[in-house]
Amino acid sequence: MKITDIELGMLRVPLKTPFKTALRTVDTVEDVVVLVRTDSGHTGYGEAPATAVITGDTHGSIIEAIDRFIKPRLIGQEVANLNRICALIQSSMERNTSAKAAVEIAVYDLWAQLHDAPLYRILGGGDPVITTDITISVDYIDKMVADSLSAIDRGFESLKIKVGKDIGLDIERVKAIHAAVQGRALLRLDANQGWTAKQAVHAMRSLEEAGVVLELLEQPVKAADISGLKYVTDRVNTPVMADESVFNPGQVFDLIQQRAADIINIKLMKTGGLSNAIRIADIAAIYGVPCMIGCMIESSISVAAAVHLAVAKSEIITKVDLDGPSLGQFNPVTGGVHFNESEITISDAPGLGITEVRGLEMIKAPRW
Repeated sequence: MKITDIELGMLRVPLKTPFKTALRTVDTVEDVVVLVRTDSGHTGYGEAPATAVITGDTHGSIIEAIDRFIKPRLIGQEVANLNRICALIQSSMERNTSAKAAVEIAVYDLWAQLHDAPLYRILGGGDPVITTDITISVDYIDKMVADSLSAIDRGFESLKIKVGKDIGLDIERVKAIHAAVQGRALLRLDANQGWTAKQAVHAMRSLEEAGVVLELLEQPVKAADISGLKYVTDRVNTPVMADESVFNPGQVFDLIQQRAADIINIKLMKTGGLSNAIRIADIAAIYGVPCMIGCMIESSISVAAAVHLAVAKSEIITKVDLDGPSLGQFNPVTGGVHFNESEITISDAPGLGITEVRGLEMIKAPRW
């Protein structure tokens, strides 16, 4: 099975409600979809969103990175040589992690198809059913409480609450949600780099002293502020999770050695795909540091790959934040992973199991 071509398309799926964080507001999934073609007639699917404020990737940069720098390296490569292909992708340029991730996902899809097995089995096996939390976007208190109660009614048992815009109001938001759910769901708090280290400690101590129980606090400070992250970790009882502070395996080593966080959030768009995500999970397992698997605003193409990884590495990836497909008004993907509110199920189909992506607008190759 040789790679013969890489095609690109644009996928657009309106969200049920706007996705709001301290960093941005999004109302539509707008992702670049990668289709890796082979001489055997098999197609591998990948995907990448434009997340400029986190990874630095835009639609334009993703398209150019794949078309000009990654694609020429992969044409003619044997899918069986997975490690070589991943090395070619990762060494094609600096950064551009989302573009690399999209292509790697498609290649892993093909690799599992080559072996006629679902990807999670090739990665180590596991129980093909997991549950995810759901995001409660930052908003007015009444709206956030209503969204939380609605999510519980739909069967979600973990809520990821977005804060980070106003420290005083953030505290009141969390207290109101905690009182409203009355222990019916686990609460995860995501500040999205919106606080300083001292603000985070103040907020968490206020919440802890008020009896608010939180499963974790995610990325309270700026991504580069590792000392600030450690400052918070050392001073609050709630476990602290690093997200934007951790993109690659080297950063994971540094974070663990400094004991700057208690949990690591793995996202394929940050790691540049599955190869580095697997390395991060394995490093964390060596040190006994639990991980979460997360996603950007993505459809069930790339999120499917994250699901397969979460199942295969379930002993260390103990928390799941893969609600991206549930936020869309419809699922454009036929086959693959099935998303039913909080429950996610993997089929027995080879690879990612995707047979079609509806509404895909093919992108004509630019003339550079």
